[in-house]
Amino acid sequence: MTRKIFGSICLVALVVMISALLLISGMVYDYFFTLQMDRLRDQTHLAARGTEQGGSSFLSLLNVEEYRITWIAADGSILFDNRLESGQMENHLEREEVREALREGMGESSRYSTSMNVQSLYSAQRLADGTVLRLSDNQPSRWALLDFVISPVTMVALAALALALFLAFRLSTKLVKPLNELDLDNPLKGKVYEEIRPLMEKLHSQQTQLRLQEKELKQKKREFVASTWNMTEGLVVMNQHGNILSINRFASRLLGLSPQCVGKDLLVFNHSQEVEELILSARGGERLEKTVSMAGAEYQFSASPVHSGGQVSGIVLLMLDITEKQKAEQLRREFSANVSHELKTPLQTISGCAELLSSGMVKQEDVPRFSRQIYSEAKRLISLVEDIIGLSHLDEGAADMQREQVELYSLAEEVIASLKATAATAEVALSLEGGPAEVYGIRQLLSGIVFNLCDNGIKYNRAGGQVLVRVRENKDTVTLSVTDTGIGIPDSEKERIFERFYRVDKSRSKAVGGTGLGLSIVKHSVRLHNASLEVDSRVGTGTTITVVFPKGANHHDL
Repeated sequence: MTRKIFGSICLVALVVMISALLLISGMVYDYFFTLQMDRLRDQTHLAARGTEQGGSSFLSLLNVEEYRITWIAADGSILFDNRLESGQMENHLEREEVREALREGMGESSRYSTSMNVQSLYSAQRLADGTVLRLSDNQPSRWALLDFVISPVTMVALAALALALFLAFRLSTKLVKPLNELDLDNPLKGKVYEEIRPLMEKLHSQQTQLRLQEKELKQKKREFVASTWNMTEGLVVMNQHGNILSINRFASRLLGLSPQCVGKDLLVFNHSQEVEELILSARGGERLEKTVSMAGAEYQFSASPVHSGGQVSGIVLLMLDITEKQKAEQLRREFSANVSHELKTPLQTISGCAELLSSGMVKQEDVPRFSRQIYSEAKRLISLVEDIIGLSHLDEGAADMQREQVELYSLAEEVIASLKATAATAEVALSLEGGPAEVYGIRQLLSGIVFNLCDNGIKYNRAGGQVLVRVRENKDTVTLSVTDTGIGIPDSEKERIFERFYRVDKSRSKAVGGTGLGLSIVKHSVRLHNASLEVDSRVGTGTTITVVFPKGANHHDL
């Protein structure tokens, strides 16, 4: 812009100087023309008086080199000329100044000689005898005058041009300086030309809007990062070329990427064939899902294209940890199979006994035995169904059960009293130690914990064995432990005893009965009380299962 202003000022200065030169030259020429013509006219008057008095002798005596003097007769013939012989000159009757002098007494004219590049001035006066005296003088042409004054004018023009260049530079710099110093973030700050103030006000308004939009975008970005960073699912947002735009913590850890990977191609850092297939499919506009095994877990990868204007403008890669889901699905299938198996056995027994009784094939003395078997299997079936229903209830959180302060020692006394007959039949001594201790919880579930632990201790014990229940109140906890002298649990199976329908000694389990759900119910009940469960066992020596309840309100589900 400075260059344009500088060039414009220089051009204007040059045009002005040339115009001034031409104008001055013309004015000077006109001035000298008038001045010379007036002088020539005066000289003509003086020469005419002398000629009238002295005739040709007067003209001969004149020693004038500056002017050409010509005496012309009334018929146009030349009587005298101080430059040429009169006989060599043509008739001058048709000359403009001669005709005008003969007609009006005084005549003037000027003629330009291209060969001599001069302007000739003529002044003629009619004498008393009818003749005409003419004086002429030469004046340089306009271009000759311009050539004469060109040198001094050129010097002045160069000086003026230098001054114009200096002033143009200073002026252009001064004009552009406020524009160069404009603060586009605050256009109205500082000196602003009134001519561009509307533009600056518009820029100021746009800058205000841009700042508000930028602030809003930053806020949305922070919200997006905050909401995605702590997601339990992996999320990667990419552009259409697969370059990472955003990645949360879970995805970064799972794919082994650092935060510095943003802006780079995901496939540069991860060479997994499954991930490459997902991204290529999304680039092609197709959504694709794959199950990928990574770090000992199962993940569901889902790549979805983002469409804009009918084209793929981005890719969203979502990673879900489905390990627990698959385990739960596996447990569900196993549970369904186990339930079917457990229900099938008593139903087949009941069905078989009933069929024999109805067909009359059973002797009269065997009818009570078959009836007792039907009753026993039906009772076992009812117990199994009740345990399944109770376990399903616990899976749902048992939100409808009432919580209260329960005195655990008294509750254990009640449970032990109800199991005395069972323990006596199995020839197992059942005892209780400790003292009063309160637990905030669900009485029914707490009773079930004590009952199932004691019942297992009795069933998987030996004749003459013992089951000892201890209730102790500590500073911050209440401890319930059940110790038996039974068959014990191998170390390899300690983690599985709380699985549904799992039995350590399957042959013994069938002999002692039970549904195989007791310890599963214990585990769920303990979790609902925010308590912890510990198992200490030695094969052939016995087992101790300890439940540690926190004091106070412990009704939050795990």
